[in-house]
Amino acid sequence: MSEAAQEIDKLMGLHPKGFDLSLDRITRLLDVLGNPHRKLPPVIHVAGTNGKGSVTAFCRALLEAGGYSAHVHTSPHLVNWHERYRIGVKGGRGQLVDDAVFAGAVRRVADANAGQHITVFEILTAVTFILFSEHPADAAIIEVGLGGRFDATNVISNPAVSVIMPISLDHQPYLGDRVELIAAEKAGIMKPGFPVVIGHQEYDAALDVLMSTAERLHCPSAVFGQDFMAHEEYGRLVYQDEFGLADLPLPRLPGRHQYANAAAAIRAVKAAGFTVTETMMEKAMSSVEWPGRLQRLSEGRLLPHAPAGAEIWIDGGHNPGAGEVIAEAMATFEERQSRPLFLIIGMINTKDPVGYFKAFAGLVEKVFCVPIRGSEAMVDPVILSNAAYDAGLVAEPMSTVGDALEAIKAVADPEALPPRILVGGSLYLVGDVLADNGTPPK
Repeated sequence: MSEAAQEIDKLMGLHPKGFDLSLDRITRLLDVLGNPHRKLPPVIHVAGTNGKGSVTAFCRALLEAGGYSAHVHTSPHLVNWHERYRIGVKGGRGQLVDDAVFAGAVRRVADANAGQHITVFEILTAVTFILFSEHPADAAIIEVGLGGRFDATNVISNPAVSVIMPISLDHQPYLGDRVELIAAEKAGIMKPGFPVVIGHQEYDAALDVLMSTAERLHCPSAVFGQDFMAHEEYGRLVYQDEFGLADLPLPRLPGRHQYANAAAAIRAVKAAGFTVTETMMEKAMSSVEWPGRLQRLSEGRLLPHAPAGAEIWIDGGHNPGAGEVIAEAMATFEERQSRPLFLIIGMINTKDPVGYFKAFAGLVEKVFCVPIRGSEAMVDPVILSNAAYDAGLVAEPMSTVGDALEAIKAVADPEALPPRILVGGSLYLVGDVLADNGTPPK
């Protein structure tokens, strides 16, 4: 176990797990630490139900393509805690924080907290501000953990730009059971007079809330589909905003939903005050990376368990909205090359499994449901299989991802193309897969 992981294990034993949405504790702690959140480079603050990680990855790729250094905070991690913190490097690719540096920051924050009531996420958010304030950079891209209004990252009072990505139902016990209520929580990261970029919104009710909030706060706003847009044309990505039009390569990240995510990032980086050239955009589309989101496994320890030649994709999307865009991507793959599709799915009990599975109706041969290692909140594979059945899919519980791959190997038609396999339903399961496969994010 790494030094940083040992420090966080101590915190997990001392402080509550889960969420306790409030800004009082983090504000008190940051004051003791000298308010490092007020000493950051220009902040791109990102909220939303889906697409937060992707737009963060595109923003980073754009900035690095222009020679800028960009710190990046995301959550949760997949395999190792330090994946949440990428330290910007001038003129180069940002690097995950060094383990010893991370461990030292965790100890400093924990000592400053002096045993007072706080959540682990709040301590880790304070670590974000410590790390990003003490390492010079041109920008800091900071992803919201949950919601927005009371998320620990929302102590940022002067963002260079706030970005709100697609909103759908998720975390209803904390954020509300209607998209307009969730949108109001996400809109809480907007600050009076500071720019806002609103990504593609499927629900008019969510868009109305976001636009009315931006208007009320006098935030200069740019809205996908109105002020900027992107679409595929002749195998290229066409991006357009009030500054002009760019003819770009399709994003390296697969799926049509990434066109809108890329567009939101381009517009956000511009709104943050950075010059974005067509050369930067071209380089970013080709270099962007985001582990665990429609990532293809091409090597590793798990592949021998699958049928030879099988396509294995992993994706941590876990709510109905994510299910829809992932299913659309699988349908697009099917149009290009027809292969039998199997799912290997694990989920936690705060999600809507039936809503997720419904998106795959008519696409899937069979679903294999698996446990998530080390998660007290995992859904039992038998119960998850019943949810898949309720959504109209054939499903079977399995003990491990490896066993599920072996089961697919046993039923694969040797006369057909090798199958396409999607492993997902939870970022925690994707983390388990990357660890077992020996291919953690770098």
